[in-house]
Amino acid sequence: MVVLPEGFRFTNPQEDTKQLPYSWDIDRASMKLGTSPSTSVSTNREEPFKVLGVRVDAIQIPGVVEQIEEWVRERGTTHFVAVTGMHGVTEALRDSRFKGILNSADLVVPDGMPLVWVARQHARTIKRRVYGPELMETFCESTGGKYRHFFYGGAPGVPEHVAQVMRQRYGIQVAGAFSPPFRPLTEAEDMEVSALIQDAAPDILWVGLSTPKQERWMYAHKGSIPVPVMLGVGAAFDICTGRLSQAPRWMRENGLEWLFRLLAEPRRLWRRYLVLGPSFAFNVCMELLGLKQFE
Repeated sequence: MVVLPEGFRFTNPQEDTKQLPYSWDIDRASMKLGTSPSTSVSTNREEPFKVLGVRVDAIQIPGVVEQIEEWVRERGTTHFVAVTGMHGVTEALRDSRFKGILNSADLVVPDGMPLVWVARQHARTIKRRVYGPELMETFCESTGGKYRHFFYGGAPGVPEHVAQVMRQRYGIQVAGAFSPPFRPLTEAEDMEVSALIQDAAPDILWVGLSTPKQERWMYAHKGSIPVPVMLGVGAAFDICTGRLSQAPRWMRENGLEWLFRLLAEPRRLWRRYLVLGPSFAFNVCMELLGLKQFE
């Protein structure tokens, strides 16, 4: 383990670590990608649709995995992926600058059954949400040691922990891990973090800062950190390390995860689900009925 100043840590891929308690009920059907590495990305993707002025890509996890691999092969520019749901769209409705950030993302994937239901109203055939933790797990499982991964975000020790979990389970290459402080970075600190990630030379940068912070961070750094792909996966680090319990599969697949999370963290999430949730539903109904337009 190499320890750098002020909390910077790299995880050595060859370091022996004990097996960590962790389980996942990933949908194996999503592992069938259907293309060879030389095939251009074409499957599992339809035309994007809009929800309250936010462009959402009608894509499923296999298609996202294919697209990430395509971007890594091209290595021409930095791409960023917003994994968003009702919360992200509602934040965009309240903040036009954040809406612009979401709409500038290379992919905005539907992490939430409400967005899947809206997609079906727009005649899209997507069946499942692109659940952030499942996307990260699926990518690591299907690509193994092909790419170098950097984990940015979470409480102290969490990015290192999730890096260990992914390496132990799937043999990924860990380029590094870093937990930023729970405050805005100074300009000097931000430059140091950017240099740290650049020197680690990852192919994939997983960002676990929660919405809207992670999307703002990726947007601000896509021009200064030369990594092929950045993905904002929210609570995936905490879920994959067992710090945060996830809802049972039947709740996640039927739009009831919000209830599970509200009961688990009522003080933090009551406003999101009891105030912003009904507002989202009302505005979506107005939009679908043609009674109000959102640009």
